[in-house]
Amino acid sequence: MLIKKILGIAPKPELDGSFSPSWLSLKLATVSKTDYKEVPYKKYIGKKSKILVILTEQKNMKMQNGKFFSTGNHPVETFLPMLHLKKAGFDFKIVTPTGRPVVIEKWAFPEKDIYVRDIYTEYQGKFENPDSLKDFVSDLDGKADSYAAVFIPGGHGSMLGLPKDINVGTALHWAHQNNLFTISLCHGPSSFFATTLNGQKFIYEGYRMCVFPDTIDRQTPKIGYMPGKMPWKQVEGLAGVGANIVNSRADKSVCVDRKLITGASPSASNELGEIAAKTILNDLNSQN
Repeated sequence: MLIKKILGIAPKPELDGSFSPSWLSLKLATVSKTDYKEVPYKKYIGKKSKILVILTEQKNMKMQNGKFFSTGNHPVETFLPMLHLKKAGFDFKIVTPTGRPVVIEKWAFPEKDIYVRDIYTEYQGKFENPDSLKDFVSDLDGKADSYAAVFIPGGHGSMLGLPKDINVGTALHWAHQNNLFTISLCHGPSSFFATTLNGQKFIYEGYRMCVFPDTIDRQTPKIGYMPGKMPWKQVEGLAGVGANIVNSRADKSVCVDRKLITGASPSASNELGEIAAKTILNDLNSQN
């Protein structure tokens, strides 16, 4: 452990006993300023102006060795797509499974990025006091008329609870059945497993999608990004239920297949947001 500390690859212990990424992995895998670029969208004006944003309320992921990784939703993956969608005229319904506060990976927050800071400040109250997804799906009658999409950001925290939450499955089935878009990236697509609960068929069988590669997750413990090996493999699981994973790198790749829009990694956040905004705007405008 002493050698790891000297080399900067020892995960950092937190007060609750979990571990956040090492100095070296933070230097390699996070940024102080993102590549967000403003786009001059022609704002959507219509009744389908809402985006349902499903976020995790859990923080600690138990690794194979029993240690806990301090995680949550990745701030870049959350806020860059939101910036684009907001610029395009959409607003957000922020929910967590039970209405507990949203957990953000604070160690990944790009502190020098004014755009991210501004949108975080704007929606901070809703992140601290989100609505309950359980309450949202308890009465879906007529709601699809007001929504354009469901957005599930990544961060390893999206693998905690969401894939086994029947209400996440209900929300995704609702979006699918009502021809709404579903947007996700990195580890967010792990939530798609919720569509298979109670013996239901995986609704994205045969869909092309970009997700964070298992191969990279296997490598990151070597530099102390996580304190141990992952408890389960996202890509292997998604491929096992019929998803067609089209990327092999944690890069800027984005994939659009029917009403599903996915991205490969935090690096894809800006591209995902822009492509999602333009795709949804084009679709809604074509209906008028």
